[in-house]
Amino acid sequence: MAECHPVGFQWVMEAKARGAKVIHVDPRFTRTSALADIHVPLRAGTDIAFLGGLINHVLANGHEFRDYVLSYTNAATILTEEFADTEDLAGVFSGLDADERTYDFHTWSYEGTEVQAAAGQREKMRPDRSAPAGVAASGRGEAHGSGGARVPSDAPRDETLTHPRCVFQVLKRHYARYTPEMVEEVCGVPPDVFAQVCDLLVANSGRERTTSWVYSVGWTQHTVGVQYIRAAAILQLLLGNIGRPGGGILALRGHASIQGSTDIPTLFNLLPGYIPMPHAASNEGLREYLDTESTQKGYWAYADAYLISLLKAWWGGAAKADNDWCYDYLPRLTGSHSTFETVMAQLEGTCTGYFVLGQNPAVGTSNAKMQRLGMANLDWLVVRDFQLIESATWWSDGPEIETGEMRTEDIGTEVFFLPAAAHTEKDGSFTNTQRMLQWHHQAVEPDGDARSDLWFTYHLGRRIRQKLAAAQETATPEDRDRDRPLLDLTWDYPTKGPLDEPEAEAVLAEINGWDADGNPLSSYEQLQPDGSTACGCWIYCGVYADGVNQAARRRPQAEQSWVAPEWGWAWPANRRILYNRASADPDGKPWSERKAYLWWDAEQEKWTGHDIPDFPPTKAPGYTAPEGARGKDALAGDDPFIMQADGKGWLYVPTGLLDGPLPTHYEPQESPVTNALYSQQRNPVRQISAFVHPADRFAPSGHEPGADVFPFALGTYRIAEHHTAGGMSRWSPYLAELAPELFCEVSPELARLRGLEHGGWATIATARGVIETRVLVTERMAPFRMAGRTTYQVGLPYHWGHGGPAPGDAVNELTHMALDPNSHIMETKALTCDIRPGRRPRGAARLDLLRDYQRRAGITAETGTEVSG
Repeated sequence: MAECHPVGFQWVMEAKARGAKVIHVDPRFTRTSALADIHVPLRAGTDIAFLGGLINHVLANGHEFRDYVLSYTNAATILTEEFADTEDLAGVFSGLDADERTYDFHTWSYEGTEVQAAAGQREKMRPDRSAPAGVAASGRGEAHGSGGARVPSDAPRDETLTHPRCVFQVLKRHYARYTPEMVEEVCGVPPDVFAQVCDLLVANSGRERTTSWVYSVGWTQHTVGVQYIRAAAILQLLLGNIGRPGGGILALRGHASIQGSTDIPTLFNLLPGYIPMPHAASNEGLREYLDTESTQKGYWAYADAYLISLLKAWWGGAAKADNDWCYDYLPRLTGSHSTFETVMAQLEGTCTGYFVLGQNPAVGTSNAKMQRLGMANLDWLVVRDFQLIESATWWSDGPEIETGEMRTEDIGTEVFFLPAAAHTEKDGSFTNTQRMLQWHHQAVEPDGDARSDLWFTYHLGRRIRQKLAAAQETATPEDRDRDRPLLDLTWDYPTKGPLDEPEAEAVLAEINGWDADGNPLSSYEQLQPDGSTACGCWIYCGVYADGVNQAARRRPQAEQSWVAPEWGWAWPANRRILYNRASADPDGKPWSERKAYLWWDAEQEKWTGHDIPDFPPTKAPGYTAPEGARGKDALAGDDPFIMQADGKGWLYVPTGLLDGPLPTHYEPQESPVTNALYSQQRNPVRQISAFVHPADRFAPSGHEPGADVFPFALGTYRIAEHHTAGGMSRWSPYLAELAPELFCEVSPELARLRGLEHGGWATIATARGVIETRVLVTERMAPFRMAGRTTYQVGLPYHWGHGGPAPGDAVNELTHMALDPNSHIMETKALTCDIRPGRRPRGAARLDLLRDYQRRAGITAETGTEVSG
């Protein structure tokens, strides 16, 4: 965090100065480790084993916050007799279909109930439809949107938590094998260090104290990345650290507005506000979509108001009741369309045009060679960036040109480079880790031909609409139907200045929304399903309340409360802590005075406190929902998790995740060791089968034949001197001077073992590529000693590429395309490699070296793709 998020880390250091204990869990000893109270070194890819050990410690010793757990989680809910855990099935859950690489969710449900299908599987529920495997494989891990999957709120419960099939007991059995000894064997964490973490965590949780967890892509970029965060959520719920000040799980974002790019998404499977994208196989009409996607209880019951208001914002007067508010204008998912499936579509010739905006896939995306091969098969490519990054120049200077795999004259892709404006040259908002929008103002006009993304998108849309409108008289009926969604769009944004820059605040106002009279809305609770309101993103409703840009507020700390509600604006409704009803006990009283945040004022009959209630403000703690109640009326007075279909925090997920209801340790796709916890080596439903390609092979793992060819663990990371793939930093002379060359970090022991010299050159190889790098020998990269063997690790920052004033081999030549099945995120934080002294071969000899490695390891198209084992 100190390295990659230094501005945010200052607040960690302020907390430490006031007495907070800072624990840093990381394979490397970093700048964060140097400032932490405890550094916990663990082998990359083993975090679930570590978190599972903490969960086991809490449960085995009765350290859970019992009153919180019983009232606010599904711990007491009883599961069906059909459910079988990994303890029963050697590392997999019941319902595994090995042929389809999917789970049947039905056996995970609550007793006597039927739950909604897991993401991407709903079409399987329909007996009259045989859905293609590609649709089921689409994942749709976010398909339940802002609300959890639909589950009944009246499932049987055991308030004593002793029933053998209640979630609490299932949880205890599942994590019983995650002992301190097993944590040491799997993770390499010394028992005394693990015990210290356990003691500090328990001591700092409960009524009087709270603990927070902070993570970044070191958790997400794994084939079980979603389950990493799930494991942390289980731990935090058990300890009562969700919805309370000083608690929670914070996702550090690697860019200034990555949170905003998922809120108003650049994701293929979501609409703004985490509304699920309709699916071709299961959402024929608006009513069926709403019946499938919404819930009966909680605020996700109003998905109709959120979606219809969005359709009105996009299509204005064209969206009417008699055409389902233009619902049919929305595209339909036919499968997964992540960046990796897009590459495969490029190679197949079905994707022929590509926009690259603020990305550098030629060096910055996992398995960069596959990205370049895909772009070489396009008709056209548009790249917008500050300078000629590798994604704009690969056709003339890429690695395949050097090796002879490509010739410039044979590449048919027409590349358009359009210079982009920097954030200082445009107005706009950043949305960061705490869901807070902060407005930034334009300082100068863009230089030369540089333009903002808003300018580019608006004017491209304007010109396309003009061309389509002019062609309508001679267009066929089919073409007119195709063009209608674009022609009916509300595209009337005002512009300003010599460049006709669209007014960013006008876009923000549309996102906020307005009523039938054009008045700005102030809350998503005002949204209606009758077409009388328009709102571009329901969770952002209120950011332009009263016609004022709330995100631009900057009231100094000394002039407001410690919660700072007048600095920027946090979604939803400017609430600074989500689910803050959980900061009070079931009776509405603070769990303790020290941690008082929100409480029930019986005299005024409303919730009050330091924040805006994330709960119906006048609902009394003792409220019981009447039979047949819907939406917020169906929430009991002690149901704090208002977006969940049962109002509870889920220790166990009965549906909604593709790879299991409980986090389970699997080794990474490539691992130097065998799974010590189960006979199942890897996540059985990891997303992998769609990417079989000669340029994306996998290494053997553990005790598999050939695994000794790639004996070392490899992890990637960032450094403070550069930013992601380097497009914003490697072209800066000052930053290039600070970190001029790609380097690897290795321990003194590994350096001696492989004959590596500090400051010298090394060649690193994986099953996919070979690169060269300078060597940094450091004790920060300590080896792990586990189960009588030593595992060495190699660390690589991934900021380099073949372009710019500070060129270097791209680390993503080494990475692969095995993905988490829920989020479609690649596993780049835990790989295997070999390392040898000296520079890599040049030209075709580089390919010869790679083929030699593959031959010695016995690598084929099937290596590492198995479901079992």
